[in-house]
Amino acid sequence: MTRDDAFTAGPTDVELAAIELEWPLIAAEMDIVDAEIRLLTAPDGLTELDWRRLRRAERQRLKVLCELLDLAAASLTPVAGHAPALVAVAA
Repeated sequence: MTRDDAFTAGPTDVELAAIELEWPLIAAEMDIVDAEIRLLTAPDGLTELDWRRLRRAERQRLKVLCELLDLAAASLTPVAGHAPALVAVAA
C-alpha cells in the first residue's frame, strides 16, 4: 500500500472508533470556541448570559474530559515489572 492509497482509503475502523469515543470532547471544545467568539464579537457589550454560556461550556468540557480519563484509567492493566500500560479502548 502506497502513501496515496492510505490517504484515499479513509480512516480505519479503529480510527473511527477513536473519533467516536472522543467526539463528546470535540463537541464540548467547539462550544467553548463558539462562546468565546460570541464574547469577542458582542455588538452591544457583554451580558451575563454570554458569560454563563462560556462557563457552562467550560464545565461541560471538564465533565467530558473526566469521563474520558475515567475510561482510560479503567483500561490500565498492570504489566509485571513495568508501569501500567494503556490498553487500546477500541479493541
